[in-house]
Amino acid sequence: MTPPLVSIICLCYNHAPFLHEALDSVLAQTYPNVEVLVVDDCSTDQSVSIIETYVQRHPQIKFIRHAQNQGNCASFNEVLQLSQGEFIIDFATDDVLHPERVTRQVEAFLQLPASYGVVYTDAELIDEQGVSLGFFYKRASSGKLSPKPATGDVFAEVLGRYFICPPTMMMRRRVLEELQGYDPDLAYEDFDFWVRSARHWQYHFLDEVLCQRRMHPHSLSRKVYQQGDKQLASTVKVIQKAQKLVRTPLEKEALKARIRYEARHAYFTANYSEATELLKVLEQEQGMTSVYRILQVLTRQKVPLQFLRRWYHRWKYGHIAA
Repeated sequence: MTPPLVSIICLCYNHAPFLHEALDSVLAQTYPNVEVLVVDDCSTDQSVSIIETYVQRHPQIKFIRHAQNQGNCASFNEVLQLSQGEFIIDFATDDVLHPERVTRQVEAFLQLPASYGVVYTDAELIDEQGVSLGFFYKRASSGKLSPKPATGDVFAEVLGRYFICPPTMMMRRRVLEELQGYDPDLAYEDFDFWVRSARHWQYHFLDEVLCQRRMHPHSLSRKVYQQGDKQLASTVKVIQKAQKLVRTPLEKEALKARIRYEARHAYFTANYSEATELLKVLEQEQGMTSVYRILQVLTRQKVPLQFLRRWYHRWKYGHIAA
């Protein structure tokens, strides 16, 4: 019996320094039924020539090259339509897969009910040189996670806090088809995908480290919460979508917690327009407190308090926030 086909959709934009390691890790998968699709989103470095070398050596790789930059969401959606896999991995080509990654996640899916749409795992964090920075989840000395990441109905969890490492996810194709892929109007896909998919599908946490996530100055995860940040504007849109999806008091409280978190960061990074929109939603959800009414006044007056955020980051992390 042929095992389910898994499509690894490799998204590349100026990843030349990391491409060899990334593509080698894809090709080293022990799973016997993998489809590899690579899209270059108009890179300006040597990425295309590196990919073409791999395609010559491995003609099974499907390569799509963009003449104009389309962004992650649109690029992923385009290649998703070309893919055939029952399960999908969205893989940024600055990250690294462990050889057993696909095998272990497919095994998990096959043991789960059909209501499960996503399997996610832990990840090792690495820097530009591949040096380990630790792991995504904090563990006790015994190796146990506390608390253990959510499994099952995670809708309230994804509303309230950030707890899934995006590159660790394997997604059931049906989930993406129901959602019609990622929302191409957004600057990033993670939060929107979690909210829309978790409303109707269950998630499973597999307690293994099956990939390395690279942290470097050009990665999207390092660009959040800067002045004029497009990702923050996208977050506002996702929260407005989430308003229509919440059902229970627990979910409403989780949504309010998320809005407060994002409103604070919007204000302290001088993204006053987004802060205004978020506080408006918080008011609609009857989540305003005296603290957030003060924040609303400060936002209207555009009182600059970014120095507090910079001081906090220096105190907590030993560096000044951007």
